[in-house]
Amino acid sequence: MKAEESSRPALYSYWRSSAAYRVRIALNLKGLSFTTLPVNLVVQGGEQFGEAYRRINPQGLVPVLLHEGHVLTQSMAICEYLDEKFPGYPLLPSDPAERARVRSLVLQIACEIHPLNNLRVQKYLDSQSGGALDIVAWMSHWMREGFAAIEKRLEHKADNNSAYLGEQPGLFECFLVPQVYNAERYGIDISTFPLIRQIVTQCRTLPAFCDAAPEKQPDAVPA
Repeated sequence: MKAEESSRPALYSYWRSSAAYRVRIALNLKGLSFTTLPVNLVVQGGEQFGEAYRRINPQGLVPVLLHEGHVLTQSMAICEYLDEKFPGYPLLPSDPAERARVRSLVLQIACEIHPLNNLRVQKYLDSQSGGALDIVAWMSHWMREGFAAIEKRLEHKADNNSAYLGEQPGLFECFLVPQVYNAERYGIDISTFPLIRQIVTQCRTLPAFCDAAPEKQPDAVPA
């Protein structure tokens, strides 16, 4: 029993963090039970800036995965670790070219879209503009730009048999669904991206995605 407990992953997470949301989906797709360790990013200036959490992750960011003595940061690295450590449900295709294609789409979200609507970026922009910049409009512009580029790429691989990029949801969907959640929070109409909407709608019917949803998390704040 103790051995099982020591091998159980623990995830430092914040309910609305899209990066932590990605890892929750990946853990669920892999069928792994895990312990959630909430980190409140907004109360009293943010628990992530406290000395105790900085000792765990000097960046002061979530998620962090603890597993078998390892402290893993950055959602992409964590998801790929899970895929290599627990290969039973692959998050990436077996073909090298297809793997590269999926990684490319994932990185469009992780590197091109998400950083521009990150909470700390919002706070910095607001402070530097003295509150004069419409932060929501600024973020919405870059999210729409990013989604439009992804939609164009998806058009080149229409699959009438599945709403997913592949035969089953994988790494791309782990990143796409949380980013669409962010977009919807800020009033972006996803119906203008029909292929993205189709994938996300289908994913949201699956337990792995439903259970990872922000409102289902133990630290979720009621609306």
